[in-house]
Amino acid sequence: MPETAAIIGCGLIGRAWATVFARAGWHVRVFDSVPAQVDSARGLIAASLADLARAGLVDDAGAAALRVSTAAGLEDAVAGAAWVQENLPENLDVKREIFRALDAATAPRTVLASSTSAIPASQFTEPLRGRARCLVAHPVNPPHLVPVVELCGAPWTAATTIERAHAVMTDVGQVPIVVEREIDGFILNRLQGALLNEAMRLVGEGYVSPEDVDKTLAHGLGLRWSFMGPFATIDLNAPGGVADYCARYSAIYRGLAGDPPRPDVWDASNVAKVVNALGAPMSAAQREQRMAWRDARLLALARHKVHEPPA
Repeated sequence: MPETAAIIGCGLIGRAWATVFARAGWHVRVFDSVPAQVDSARGLIAASLADLARAGLVDDAGAAALRVSTAAGLEDAVAGAAWVQENLPENLDVKREIFRALDAATAPRTVLASSTSAIPASQFTEPLRGRARCLVAHPVNPPHLVPVVELCGAPWTAATTIERAHAVMTDVGQVPIVVEREIDGFILNRLQGALLNEAMRLVGEGYVSPEDVDKTLAHGLGLRWSFMGPFATIDLNAPGGVADYCARYSAIYRGLAGDPPRPDVWDASNVAKVVNALGAPMSAAQREQRMAWRDARLLALARHKVHEPPA
């Protein structure tokens, strides 16, 4: 008997999560307090499933779409659900309120997961009776095309909850990682932040254009990083592996880390320099086209990674 996932919040991330669970054979109920979001959700999810089917990543998009239903209220959405994924705004009060409601409305075995990008679970689950089953399952946008999910519990999250979450995410085709203890920004955002900080500095101080930074990633580091992480990369970049790489190049990286002392690259003046260097912003229509192009490229990469066996 297929399990049921409840998706709370039908924005971009919520719809993508619905796509993830539906393509994996789960029944999915979606709910949003904004009726217009609910009204459009099923059609947009069906379109995403059809795109996946054309790429050979879903066997039967029509059958998957039929596994998605909408709910008129929160209680209806979560009734009998094995997994609840919350996708509401990044606001602590909102998180506290919705998790109180979810804790009261769900069975004790139901896993309660938040898609929050930055708020640790300890800040919105501490007073809950069922806090041991709560955690963050932070995806990358859009999660049906970028599969990594950061699993981060609060100090009171049960080890069995993390284990179950890992198994569920693996079962639905995602790539879970475990954040062993809470840290602001989790792992992905901290790694992304380190790169963005340096990119903002290099552009703001006139060393390189934004376009050439993007080329450096898209046609350089990003090619390897799309299938190898930084440690796997440097393991192959010195004859003796990681230890040999560190012995050879650590002095260079120590120097770069302190050259020069880091300014605030996010202050208004530096942001203005970067924005000016980027040129005129895209129109809404151009942005939609660019997002569609991005998703098509991600879809092609996902197809390649599914069909190309890992090392």
